[in-house]
Amino acid sequence: MKEFKGRVVTPGTCTAEAVVTHQGFNTLASLQKALQFGDKTAKVNDQNNPDLFGKPIAGKALCLPQTIGSTTGGLVLYCACKMERNPRCMLFGNRIDSLACAGAVLASVWSDAEMPVIDELGDGFLDYVKDGMKITIKEDGTVIVE
Repeated sequence: MKEFKGRVVTPGTCTAEAVVTHQGFNTLASLQKALQFGDKTAKVNDQNNPDLFGKPIAGKALCLPQTIGSTTGGLVLYCACKMERNPRCMLFGNRIDSLACAGAVLASVWSDAEMPVIDELGDGFLDYVKDGMKITIKEDGTVIVE
């Protein structure tokens, strides 16, 4: 077990199973099929991300360095929350980018989804966490990995 301390972007607490990528998460490419064709498990459709391709992320603790892609990223994240196809939480090793931040904040204000987002967890976080590990988030931005 190891603890990491990050910055709270959107508040909340949760426990979820980790799914990890070491490269940028393209929000649109990853979630487009889930949003258009009703995949409630939100299997990642981005073939350029071998860490996540084909893996379901709905209800999981998505551990990532940052998001990448177009300006639609924030809206896609908000829509995933509104349609209940979102990760349970998002945990960024780096500082969150403005588009993902906008989507997370909009989702926390305009939807019933609670999707805690913590950033600035550091490179050691992504080096330590592996798929399937249990992640617990506390209100103060502490992330416990078991």
